[in-house]
Amino acid sequence: MNGGKLEELLQRMDKLFDGFLRWMTGQYDRASGGFYYAASSIGDERFQPDLESTAQALNIMQREQLMDRMPSVMWLKLIQYMQSKQDPLTGYFYDVNPAMARDEVMVQRALRYAVSALTKLGSEPLYPLPMLTGATPDYVRSPEKYAAYWQSIDLSNSWRGCDRLASSGMYIADMPESERQPYLREAVRYLAETQDPETGLWGEGSLYVRLSGTFKLHTFYSRFGLPMPRTDRICASVKDALRHEEATDMCYIRNPIDLLAYMRVPVPSQDLAEIVSITLANMTKLKRLDGGFSRELAGSPPAPNVAQVKPSEYYPDMPEPVCLGRGEVEGDMNAGTQAVLIRQRLYALCGLSAGPLPHAHTFFASMSARED
Repeated sequence: MNGGKLEELLQRMDKLFDGFLRWMTGQYDRASGGFYYAASSIGDERFQPDLESTAQALNIMQREQLMDRMPSVMWLKLIQYMQSKQDPLTGYFYDVNPAMARDEVMVQRALRYAVSALTKLGSEPLYPLPMLTGATPDYVRSPEKYAAYWQSIDLSNSWRGCDRLASSGMYIADMPESERQPYLREAVRYLAETQDPETGLWGEGSLYVRLSGTFKLHTFYSRFGLPMPRTDRICASVKDALRHEEATDMCYIRNPIDLLAYMRVPVPSQDLAEIVSITLANMTKLKRLDGGFSRELAGSPPAPNVAQVKPSEYYPDMPEPVCLGRGEVEGDMNAGTQAVLIRQRLYALCGLSAGPLPHAHTFFASMSARED
């Protein structure tokens, strides 16, 4: 396949986003300033606009170069929405569902999402963050405790386990450089000892589950500017998964592409065309009639952050999932933000600039029309 074929595939991918931005405008809640997870979340008293979906919508707007066009009223409402989620005592950010506070990964994700969103909006949290309030977990009190915590994490499901490992890095990222280094040494030592030298992956599970766990760890390495070991083996595992495994989840489509983009391993043009072609076919299966994308082949999981672990496989310390929608065959914000990122990553891997999606310039006009 030559460059012309690559461009043809990318143009077909662009067509896959027909109706996507219009779907997204329907998720906005003018009253609160937040975004819903899915259409089935709207009008159901069990669900409200949620922090992650709102931050993901903002990420999409930034990636599609829409921030400069955002109406000032919406800009202020987004800031107020994010700030309203912060607990003044601990500095963490929480949705209304009380189960969220019992899921360590969700709490850490919410903190990262909220601070990042407020930074994008030129604002900041109203109250001190957990590193200043003393609300951080005990395992960040010393490098020894941090090492013990990492060693205690179950990696029988690589995705969930590595997510917990990587998420903990947000605490040491806020430390002064001299204080941070002993923690990083413990983490790097542990990762070197537990990486599979043949596949370059960590933990157990299917190939896509292990790649997803490895994707979580790449966020740890990249956060601290650390080189990821055995990138050649990871790249080979990515190609193996794309060619031989069924991508039943949007994360299984996004995570390998993100790994390739991060590792910057040279990809032969023939392999690159194959990767784009397979990725396009996988994404097409998750496109929905409402214009959005589902996280999974069966539909949009009601609890997007624990969909990778079936209820019968929950770890003993894992709480009940926090549901954001009904789990119907529909578009959801979690899948949408990943689909947009996949498109941009693939363009970059091909040495091209994605540019905004078609009709992105009419996004806010469309939103106003639907509100009126």
